[in-house]
Amino acid sequence: MAKYTAEDKLAAVHRYLEGKESYISIAKSLNTSDSVVRNWVMQYETHGVEVFLKKSYTSYSAQFKLDVLNYMNDYGTSPNETALIFNITSPALIRKWRGLFESQGIDALESKKKGRPFMKKESKKKQPAEGSQEALLAELEYLRMENAYPKKVECLSSRREEISERQKAKVIFELRSEFKVINLIKVAGIKRSTYYYWVKQLKRPDKYTDIKEAIKEIFNEHKGRYGYRRITLELRNRNYCINHKTVRRLMTQLGLKSLVRIKKYRSYRGKVGSVAPNILERDFKASKPNEKWVTDVTEFHLFGEKLYFSPILDLFNGEIIAYNIEKRPVFPLVSKMLNQAFLCLTEGDTPILHSDQGWHYQMKKYQHLLKENHMTQSMSRKGNCLDNAVIENFFGLLKSELLYLLEFESIEHFTLELENYIYYYNHNRIKAKLKGLSPVEYRIQPLKAA
Repeated sequence: MAKYTAEDKLAAVHRYLEGKESYISIAKSLNTSDSVVRNWVMQYETHGVEVFLKKSYTSYSAQFKLDVLNYMNDYGTSPNETALIFNITSPALIRKWRGLFESQGIDALESKKKGRPFMKKESKKKQPAEGSQEALLAELEYLRMENAYPKKVECLSSRREEISERQKAKVIFELRSEFKVINLIKVAGIKRSTYYYWVKQLKRPDKYTDIKEAIKEIFNEHKGRYGYRRITLELRNRNYCINHKTVRRLMTQLGLKSLVRIKKYRSYRGKVGSVAPNILERDFKASKPNEKWVTDVTEFHLFGEKLYFSPILDLFNGEIIAYNIEKRPVFPLVSKMLNQAFLCLTEGDTPILHSDQGWHYQMKKYQHLLKENHMTQSMSRKGNCLDNAVIENFFGLLKSELLYLLEFESIEHFTLELENYIYYYNHNRIKAKLKGLSPVEYRIQPLKAA
């Protein structure tokens, strides 16, 4: 491609800005591509006339290249936008730097010197004789260093599965007063330039300091129940504008991770009464409160005793509207829960109440209570837990966020914490599908607007 003078570029820019010609027509007249002309115009609009008059750099330092790549990573700019900001002649150059850095590391960004390679003279320093006192002392020092390095790694990288180059550099930096850096680098297995790069980065102020503190505060406030998605939503509620991927990376650095879900107790005993049809048919969306409810029973086994928990969940906002706890899976476990739920009904409410085929829900007493309160009974198909997936999911959250997270002193203490968790779940625990609101906040939204 032919080289163009500053006058050629300025003339092309003025032709476009006059509004009479397009990028394509100007490019054809200059025998170049329209993207080149577009880049000239963008450079002119960003930096003015000086961008063409000032002599451009023919080479860039490794540090400058790193600053450019870090800027792209931090602010999410494209190579074209970054080239304009840093006044780099070609975005393709930035793409090349990025490829070299990702494939070969920091050393690949160093500019190669032209001409014949410099022949380094061999060191005249004599090696200590094998078996001499000096050689034994050097070997002892190396063994001390090999022993100290793993201990420091374990201390600085607790709760991490694999130590990163940044962590290795931090360990070397901590041990530099006791051992030679050049030997520590060999033990750590990183390049010298990589070490000095990370040392320079470690000395820079951390721009995520406040956000990290907010993440730890949210994580501890919710007792480790929030993963990176909910923490991102809560950060946005606190006016932190941050991407969920950044939150996940920062949580990994802090060693914070949410827990996994656990399966639930089954209460099916076969057919002991009449089975209702599956009216819900996995349609878990509700347009208003008290339209569709789901229920089930789960079991807790602590201190040699068992507790049975029976809640009703409203599919409109995922709120637990009623629940009961008993030491035995008797019928009052369900009937007392129903009596609480009936108090939530207003005139004209005729909800569907969906359950599995557990023996409680097949009893005539249970079905009679539903008919008396103008409710429609729905049941999952036999052996198909997906038909009642929402309440299954709630039980998984309950056990992972309460039962397997906290320590309890007695069965009474657990019952108290269970009741506290239900309040927390309804009033404080935000959900992504509820636009970052808790179930109660989502339900009272129309009332606030009115």
